[in-house]
Amino acid sequence: METNTQSLRWMKRMILAGLTLLPALWPAVAWGQARHPVSGRVIAGVMGVAGAPWLERAEREREENPRKAVKLLGLKPGMVAADVGAGSGYYTYLLSREVGPQGKVYANDIQPGMLQLLERKLASRKITNVELVQGTETDPRLPDACCDLILMVDVYHEFAEPQKMLRTLRKSLKPGGRLVLLEYRREDPSVPIREEHKMSVKEARLELEHEGFTFDRVLNDLPWQHILIFRP
Repeated sequence: METNTQSLRWMKRMILAGLTLLPALWPAVAWGQARHPVSGRVIAGVMGVAGAPWLERAEREREENPRKAVKLLGLKPGMVAADVGAGSGYYTYLLSREVGPQGKVYANDIQPGMLQLLERKLASRKITNVELVQGTETDPRLPDACCDLILMVDVYHEFAEPQKMLRTLRKSLKPGGRLVLLEYRREDPSVPIREEHKMSVKEARLELEHEGFTFDRVLNDLPWQHILIFRP
């Protein structure tokens, strides 16, 4: 049996090579080849819990610079943020530091296994300003008008029901709140990620503007991803 380190290296090689991973990591579910009704974009499959080591890999800071990404969001102490599709909580931890003990982070995921991993991480780091929320494919189950910012990191392109999700997410934003997508840049062929797990600015704008969001701006300060900011 491979060690965890060997498994992680193997997974990374497979992803960077653009090959098909094991079903446990990137399940080929039926809706995985569905297309968005507005943009025609292929909806990607969801990474399973077995793929969590990829989210926690040591190279992630160098390859994606999450700390810089969170700083660019301009969060302030006392704000309320949501990490939708939080996975193992890599960004949840960074968000919780930015909003501080007087702020709050909702960490949402549809997979109980991911939330269990995150719960253990929060307990080990004694983080108390995060609330875990198990959502569904159509509803993140966040309170109405609760968030100054809702963040989705490499998640939106995997939504099975993106239009329904956007409608419920919009209700969870405070007036003047921001919906932020971090997505691998489809416009850049050098980004070593499978095409169905990338999004272009054009695709994102087309899909979100159709659901009543207004495009604010795009930040291209990260190595592989762009930060797409929308307002309701």
